[in-house]
Amino acid sequence: MTYKTGSIGEFMQWTKKVVAEPSKAGESPKKWFDSAATAEKSLGAKVSAEAMVKLLSAENLALLQVIGKGNVSSVRELAHMVNRKESNLSRTLKRLHEAGIVSFEKGAGRMRAPRLIARRVTLDLDLVGANSTVSVKQPAQA
Repeated sequence: MTYKTGSIGEFMQWTKKVVAEPSKAGESPKKWFDSAATAEKSLGAKVSAEAMVKLLSAENLALLQVIGKGNVSSVRELAHMVNRKESNLSRTLKRLHEAGIVSFEKGAGRMRAPRLIARRVTLDLDLVGANSTVSVKQPAQA
């Protein structure tokens, strides 16, 4: 799969060209990233659309809201906050990490604090072919 890296401004310029002349859309990659590192991270995560839908269950979305508030200092603390077993929660967090949604910040000793690194997940479902994709959008880092 091909992709293009560029700034928001470059993407906006391309979008304006496509709006003015839709035939231009076929000349450019369908995925844009802010850097090669972001592209590699996103494209390297092979998560199927079905797996992502299962991963983003109502229970896990509630979990992500708690993590998103940013006041969790460890997986153990999070387990108590959301009333889940730590072992079960660790497996879920590992899958969320592999999908590019959560990362871990090192704490004291072996403690790791989960952090939300993506704010949006997009599913592009191809209903008649095998071209479904999942993209995870992480905010640009300053």
